[in-house]
Amino acid sequence: MTDFRSPPPGGAYLGRAMADGWPHPAVVTVRDGEVLDITSAIAPTARDICEMDDPAGFVRAAPGRSVGNLGDILRNGFPENRDPALPWLLSPVDLQAIKASGVTFVVSLLERVIEEQARGNPEKADAIRRDIASLIGDDLSRLKPGSAEALECKKKLVERGVWSQYLEVGIGPDAEIFTKCQPMASVGFGADIGLHPISTWNNPEPEIAVIASSTGRIVGATLGNDVNLRDVEGRSALLLGKAKDNNASAALGPFIRLFDGTFSIEDVKQARVALSVEGEDGFSLEGASSMAEISRSPEELVAAAMGPHHQYPDGIALYLGTMFVPSKDRGEAGKGFTHKVGDIVTISSEKLGALINRVKLSPDCPPWVYGASHLMRDLARANLL
Repeated sequence: MTDFRSPPPGGAYLGRAMADGWPHPAVVTVRDGEVLDITSAIAPTARDICEMDDPAGFVRAAPGRSVGNLGDILRNGFPENRDPALPWLLSPVDLQAIKASGVTFVVSLLERVIEEQARGNPEKADAIRRDIASLIGDDLSRLKPGSAEALECKKKLVERGVWSQYLEVGIGPDAEIFTKCQPMASVGFGADIGLHPISTWNNPEPEIAVIASSTGRIVGATLGNDVNLRDVEGRSALLLGKAKDNNASAALGPFIRLFDGTFSIEDVKQARVALSVEGEDGFSLEGASSMAEISRSPEELVAAAMGPHHQYPDGIALYLGTMFVPSKDRGEAGKGFTHKVGDIVTISSEKLGALINRVKLSPDCPPWVYGASHLMRDLARANLL
């Protein structure tokens, strides 16, 4: 749990932290290896900073007090060895809506179709995967959603009886956008992440999440784990809420890296997102996604989520999707990958650092009890509102 990677120096970082005895969560940044509390009446929430004309400039110039060394605070993020008197990181977003994009990498579209065709049964996945690949091949990376080529590919699958709602959002004109969890419900670096106990086939989804203001302007990015229950979603797409939105099933962090002269949307588009899973049973898994292979740009996805058709006055955090769906067998051949309680999941990217969480069942994770109403009351008591 100590093999973490701090975000690289020089960036404009925005986060949130808490410690026992603090009157409210603090808005924080990182300077020269120190974490500074920059909470103020001007910007009492992370949302307020993201709404500014120059969020990075504000964070770089804001006065603050040191609350500890970054390394010490990251180490204190893990509940099993936490000193409650010292700070730990929370999810870096607060009032923003937390949305997610699905099937945004055409190269991973087949796994979603397989998931559905298998009806949540991992034992059927390999045979279905081979059958579909024999029909259309396994390299879909050049398909542009909504294009004539994409529609021809879809036609072949429909003729074979492999039509899927995943095809509609994967290669059709409209993106899949869904609510991952409620504002204030996501967890941060070091926190336990939750699996609904009914699931026996599930996986992490290593992603980048962009942060957009209420106007739709993308102001920064962070790492995310869009925890997924493959068996539940595979039974029916109408169970997406049950598959995606459970206690502690949305992780974000460690910080939002705000756009400035050192980091931009182009860095997001070229980022490599790495995943590692280490199990208490000795199992290990590694993989990576290249954002350069995303089928729909971050700007297109944000525009699909918000705009004249749908407003978010507090902005959004939007998971951009993943191309990496682990299929490595864990145990019996042909049953693929699924989590076990105690797995350590590390999602990392060169310019964003690493997000590390331990897997538990959702009922065993700390319950979500601190919402927007609690935050507003605490900030008001501190004369910050």
